[in-house]
Amino acid sequence: MKFFVDTADTAEIADLAATGLLDGVTTNPSLIMKSGRDFMEVTREICGLVDGPVSAEVVALDHAGMMREAEILRKIADNVCIKVPLTIDGLKTCKALTGEGTMVNVTLCFSANQALLAAKAGASFVSPFVGRHDDNGFDGMELIRDIRLIYDNYAYPTEILVASVRHGIHVLESAKIGADVMTAPPAVIKGLFKHVLTEQGIQGFLADWAKTGQSI
Repeated sequence: MKFFVDTADTAEIADLAATGLLDGVTTNPSLIMKSGRDFMEVTREICGLVDGPVSAEVVALDHAGMMREAEILRKIADNVCIKVPLTIDGLKTCKALTGEGTMVNVTLCFSANQALLAAKAGASFVSPFVGRHDDNGFDGMELIRDIRLIYDNYAYPTEILVASVRHGIHVLESAKIGADVMTAPPAVIKGLFKHVLTEQGIQGFLADWAKTGQSI
């Protein structure tokens, strides 16, 4: 499973990229706002930190406006992936852009039927929001299972990009189901490293090493 990080914090992106675990980045207007930086500037910097897709979201709601914004965004770097909402105009834009060879991430997916539409429109990625789905009384992981089944039934190449990931269980279940990608905040990804037995083992080794009086 590919790991994307969901942030516009370039320091966090660079830190995770250095581990070799990072396959891409997702951003949105809210994350850009939190960064306090210029949208074009921060997107360009992020594109230079990773080789994989960097999702940059349009803010227009009509097809013509989305296409105008996408034309500007895709000139930033070759690895820009245009992010559009799962609406009729969003899917029109998806179809047009993927037809021109541009990567498209269809976001705000909350049903398997919506994911089916995104795949038929030629989306590179579809982003089902599992955390928000859970928040509203639904089973986010069941949504991923349904999408995986449908995509496998028809061999759709659209990649399932699990979004709104809140904790390690979301990551684990997504991997077990066979999702293609997950995107999570830096804190969630860094939390995957942690285990009490790992920490205890390190402390035990250090204590024993100190008793030898040696150094490397």
